[in-house]
Amino acid sequence: MRKRSCALFTLMVLIWSSNWTVMKVGLKFVGPLNLVAQRLLLASGALLPILVWKRKNLPRDSHTWLRLVILSLINAIGMASTNIGLLYESSGLSSLLTYTQPLFVFCLATLFLNEEINGVKVLGVMIGFMGVATLYIGKFLLQAAFSESFPFLILGAFLWAVTVIYYKRFLSHVEPAIVNVIQFQVGSAFLVPLASIMDGLTFSWNVLYLFSILYISLLGSAVVSTIWLLLLRDEEVTVISTSSFIVPVVAVLFGWLFLGESIGYNSILSIILVLSGVYLVNKPEK
Repeated sequence: MRKRSCALFTLMVLIWSSNWTVMKVGLKFVGPLNLVAQRLLLASGALLPILVWKRKNLPRDSHTWLRLVILSLINAIGMASTNIGLLYESSGLSSLLTYTQPLFVFCLATLFLNEEINGVKVLGVMIGFMGVATLYIGKFLLQAAFSESFPFLILGAFLWAVTVIYYKRFLSHVEPAIVNVIQFQVGSAFLVPLASIMDGLTFSWNVLYLFSILYISLLGSAVVSTIWLLLLRDEEVTVISTSSFIVPVVAVLFGWLFLGESIGYNSILSIILVLSGVYLVNKPEK
């Protein structure tokens, strides 16, 4: 990754690492569809001034608009699926299953993109995922086989991977902020009626919920999603996706630093494996 990309990636990791816990807090007050719909609605509102400012850069052809709508719907369904899974599962195990995404990206990139896939990158992806799995493998073996959340979280991971490939192939010429504000608006327009039918529209004025929804909307979506698309546009998707294995590891470190949570031998091994995998994927070819 270039220096600018490394700086943006670091900021993204720091925000995303805490996002799972904050989402879990939000789900205590509203249903998963309501949470996603409100998150996308607030995020689109936050980015709306950029849309007005950049209106001259809006797509002019119908094909691009159709592709933006398709991307928006895939993203909305994927986020809803992930939140449904998170409702019934711990944030740690949910993040593990969601971060199977780089494995899907790796497979899809070989089919639909012209990125060079070599043995070193394959090894890096596998080692990186082993590192993430090491964090939660005990809980995974005990719970995943009996968990109703498993298919929802895997579906969310797969659809996230699909959006990565779809954006890179068809929409990387559109400014990331414009892509996000459109996909957030379309996604919320799709999910608000769905939430009203499935859950009933609800909102909480509890301080914890207000903090949660503002955090995941403004930082977790408006800011981080724009950074994510910038990185996907400028770098190889396999490199960026695999590097995101760092997110669950940093979340563990945050728990140790700020919540006094213990770090066991499995956490130390996980950190070593993830960093090794990310290094191999980012290693320049000679």
